[in-house]
Amino acid sequence: MATSASFTLRRPALGNSVLSSLSSKIPVPSAFSVDLRRRSVGAPRFVVLVSASMDAKPTVLVAEKLGEAGLDLLKDFANVDCSYNLSPEELCTKISLCDAIIVRSGTKVSREVFESSGGRLKVVGRAGVGIDNVDLAAATEHGCLVVNAPTANTVAAAEHGIALLTAMARNVAQADASVKAGKWQRNKYVGVSLVGKTLAVMGFGKVGTEVARRAKGLGMHVIAHDPYAPADRARAIGVELVSFDEAIGTADFISLHMPLTPATSKILNDENFAKMKKGVRIVNVARGGVIDEEALVRALDAGIVAQAALDVFTEEPPPKDSKLIQHENVTVTPHLGASTMEAQEGVAVEIAEAVVGALKGELAATAVNAPMVPAEVLTELKPFVELAEKLGRLAVQLVAGGSGVKTVKVTYASSRAPDDLDTRLLRAMITKGLIEPISSVFVNLVNADFTAKQRGLRISEERVILDGSPEKPLEYIQVQIANVESKFASAISDSGEITVEGLVKDGIPHLTKVGSFEVDVSLEGSIILCRQVDQPGMIGTVGSILGEENVNVSFMSVGRIAPRKQAVMAIGVDEQPSKESLKRIGDVPAIEEFVFLKL
Repeated sequence: MATSASFTLRRPALGNSVLSSLSSKIPVPSAFSVDLRRRSVGAPRFVVLVSASMDAKPTVLVAEKLGEAGLDLLKDFANVDCSYNLSPEELCTKISLCDAIIVRSGTKVSREVFESSGGRLKVVGRAGVGIDNVDLAAATEHGCLVVNAPTANTVAAAEHGIALLTAMARNVAQADASVKAGKWQRNKYVGVSLVGKTLAVMGFGKVGTEVARRAKGLGMHVIAHDPYAPADRARAIGVELVSFDEAIGTADFISLHMPLTPATSKILNDENFAKMKKGVRIVNVARGGVIDEEALVRALDAGIVAQAALDVFTEEPPPKDSKLIQHENVTVTPHLGASTMEAQEGVAVEIAEAVVGALKGELAATAVNAPMVPAEVLTELKPFVELAEKLGRLAVQLVAGGSGVKTVKVTYASSRAPDDLDTRLLRAMITKGLIEPISSVFVNLVNADFTAKQRGLRISEERVILDGSPEKPLEYIQVQIANVESKFASAISDSGEITVEGLVKDGIPHLTKVGSFEVDVSLEGSIILCRQVDQPGMIGTVGSILGEENVNVSFMSVGRIAPRKQAVMAIGVDEQPSKESLKRIGDVPAIEEFVFLKL
């Protein structure tokens, strides 16, 4: 008998099932499912998928105004409900009927919203960059993807920051109001020059980078502070990265471009204003909450801060009697950073595309609460995503006994350097595969790490560097579960762990190793593993049993130690055999053990 034998009778079409299983973005649009739940806290959730008519559509709630181009994109795919100015109570009532929601900065998507959705809400789209009005922790716990539109309004926000910078330096707003009041006060509104002055860009992301580029063009010396910014990107445009204290202590102008987080909330406060150069000027087109507004008023009155130009506020709109708003040395605009015609349409299209893609189950490069993977990496890793999940599913189904899975090691073999292989997405999908078959919890790309942590599942990763061409990101993936017994003893490797290994061949995931046995079977449908005495006729015997029940065999492969010794036969089947057929396979005298694994 040959060392291995394989043949293909039929390969079912995969379609978008790979991507659909992936996502936080949404496993299946709710129009295609019946979702049955026990509503008590901690109760298991059961999901039953049923067929639906081809024109069934998910529902997208647009809670704030969106450009027509974006709405048109949404309407081509989904039922769109444009309901603006909803109260928190109205939003909680309506959300249980929606698969996705799109908001700007004015709508709070709170924990109560996710809880009220009953699990139906799978995508939150934030039309813009900041996501401080979305409870990310609650979104992750409820398996809901949050996507934003980080690029379309970048230039608009940067241009507005520069507009405020120059208007503030030359007292444009105050002089305009003076002239319109019938005055001519040229001496009062003498400004300051920008050339040669130091601008500190606080937050060197997309907008901060664009502001720095433009400020350099105005002849300013630009420094920046951002603990996560790559130094080479800063150097490329002639910007020096410095510490927080050095940035605020040496700057003539400070431009804020940081997100609002617990670490940045009121980061410009009395203590930090005291560290600044007297007469500093501050621009904020980021988030109002990063400035302690009462402390800023005190700094303005004390002359520490000469002027401020603000587009954002802690409370929007701010109170009419706000001392900050009414201060003569403060220029204000009503959150206009993204308010250009081009940016509004661009943001609408960008967020609509992200939400539609998420509802289709596609990978999103703008995901906020999922592994952030660049678009080009997503494309490259796509064939390995299904492999990762199915290896996890196989491995956990091989576990016997009630001790539970606690320690898993994943090995990635690649010809690439470790820094050139992003495995976060693969780890999330392996986690999904490990947990779903033994849990009532639905695991997806968003909540995979959170769910693993909740269950005490420790997943370690290891890289094996191979010689060869780095054209392919991965040669194989191996999953090992330690400290457990196996219902299929041959799956235990020489080192004592349940071991499965696979690779991608012609875009299709293949199982290539079980325990210490080499096999080669396509991971489509389900698999029967048999340990047998290696003798002629075994493939025909098992194939005949399955054929009598009209179970289609897609692949068969036999891995053996030596001729006429022990062998492991892996059989890919498109349908699940009956208990009777499986019993007949187990009763074949030469078969010592077998297991049916559902993928």
